[in-house]
Amino acid sequence: MNEKIKRRRRCMMSVPGSSLQKIEKALGMGVDHIFLDLEDAVAPKLKPEARKNVIKAFNEMDWGNTVRSFRMNGIDSYWAIQDLTEVVSAAGRHIDTLVIPKVKYARDVHFVETMLELIEQEHNIGHKIGFEILIEEVEGIHNIKEIAASSDRIESLMFGVGDYTRAQGVDFRDAFGKPRFYPGDIWHHQRSTLAVAARTIGADYVDGPWAMIPDLDGYRNECRMVKTLGGVGKWAIHPTQVEVATSEFGPSVEEISLAKQALAMFDKAKTQGKGAIKSPDGILLDEAAIPLLQNVLNDAAFYGMAVD
Repeated sequence: MNEKIKRRRRCMMSVPGSSLQKIEKALGMGVDHIFLDLEDAVAPKLKPEARKNVIKAFNEMDWGNTVRSFRMNGIDSYWAIQDLTEVVSAAGRHIDTLVIPKVKYARDVHFVETMLELIEQEHNIGHKIGFEILIEEVEGIHNIKEIAASSDRIESLMFGVGDYTRAQGVDFRDAFGKPRFYPGDIWHHQRSTLAVAARTIGADYVDGPWAMIPDLDGYRNECRMVKTLGGVGKWAIHPTQVEVATSEFGPSVEEISLAKQALAMFDKAKTQGKGAIKSPDGILLDEAAIPLLQNVLNDAAFYGMAVD
């Protein structure tokens, strides 16, 4: 499993590149990760202006500790070439990652990587811009093993339920929340597949948007399901979703406390020659649980949460 640059992705906020006002507001929220959108959130006639806004945001605005990213248009559109040549050429030194939408085949990633390598060389961009691969077509799920292995730039795999609903022929009324005629999560296969593929290459799995903006309980439940599968975060398409995703994907105070107590109990048990303990919440734990408990504390430290 390859080592990847570790970035905060509890909340990946999508902000339309066509609005400098929304970009400035988002950058003041202290979000883990923001990607400025040049694709779905921008009308065709506004794309040239949006590119200028995105360049200005990368070069002139204060991002603090927020991951700096933008979503290009899909490579099936002529806008994609302009997104890469204009935005990366002008602002590549200040870009951490690139969101590549509608990836269907490994060759899609190869195309973008080749373009990016040439632009980075031409403009002396000293770092390799990471890839965030957005899977929103049935071909993407079908070919995910090849896609995941297609580039060492890949830092995350993401599931875009909106376009995927169309691609698989699912009724839009069943796409978000509880489906009418099917038990459980109709996207379990897709989410689990992407989570496994991401872990295989040492990348993150991040879940895509929740369109029912007023339904924060539904959004919170989605976050919890995704975290249960090993996901590290979820998109936010509205400011009200940011706090929910950030809190749900970070370890809670209770989880940190239980992990610390259990690790201390393990240390004591070892001195007594014991190989297993009962955790503070009554679960029987053996040596294999130590890395899991330590991961909770590592995550807390990574997100800047108090561990002591």
